[in-house]
Amino acid sequence: MAQREELTRFLKAARARIAPGEVGLPAGERRRAQGLRREEVATLSGMSVTWYTWFEQGRDVQLSAAMLERLTGALKLNPQEREYLFALAQHRPPPLATTPDDVVHPAIQRMMDSLTIPAQVLTEDWTIIGWNRIVTHLFRDYSQLPPSDRNLFKILMLEPRYRSQQYGYEEMARKLTARLKWDYSRTTRLEVFDALIAEMLEVSETFRQFWNESEIVAHFEGMHTLEVAGVGSITMQHTSYVIEEAPGQRMMIFAPVDELSASRLRSVVEAMPAA
Repeated sequence: MAQREELTRFLKAARARIAPGEVGLPAGERRRAQGLRREEVATLSGMSVTWYTWFEQGRDVQLSAAMLERLTGALKLNPQEREYLFALAQHRPPPLATTPDDVVHPAIQRMMDSLTIPAQVLTEDWTIIGWNRIVTHLFRDYSQLPPSDRNLFKILMLEPRYRSQQYGYEEMARKLTARLKWDYSRTTRLEVFDALIAEMLEVSETFRQFWNESEIVAHFEGMHTLEVAGVGSITMQHTSYVIEEAPGQRMMIFAPVDELSASRLRSVVEAMPAA
């Protein structure tokens, strides 16, 4: 009951702060209260006045995710308010944001730059948008690639250096595809994923094979071994984490799995030229 009361308070406050002119409505002469009326919010959200009124009053009615998204737009909610609305209404997080967040927050970049292990940030469609200098030194220099070529899924699936490792490549490709299926099921940017999937179906027989299988992976971890000239092999485990300030982004970090790999990674980092 307390959450229903909070939902009512939140919705009333959200519509009260919006001037009719902000959404293209006339101010009118007989507005007893500040902001939008319930019927105006209902119209802007594409739902019946009765249904919205019951929802705002805290009655036991359920709105679909699509209706909540329209209500988010009508009330001009920011990402945190959108998440709050979904939590109160459906007791679960909302789908990934409908608008891409393709800029790395400065605090995240500073944190990556302070690490002594590789770290990179990718969007929900696997496009790399941020990285630290260790990634550039050990993996690849993304700054030398056009943004359209920075998709990590395509890089790992299509680059010859990965495909040459036949057993390891097939196992990696199977897991990558299973994780891509999970991301595809949650996205609201279907056109982006549909284009990526169509391209991969056309150019990769391995992808076609695993895409037609039923395996799905919600959390992807794995090992990555590098051969570094003059240093030797470094084995790292990669994990990824959702960034709280940008739910559509994930940070991947690569941690050495043993002391020998850690020692070799330290020597590589210490030998890197100063920024």
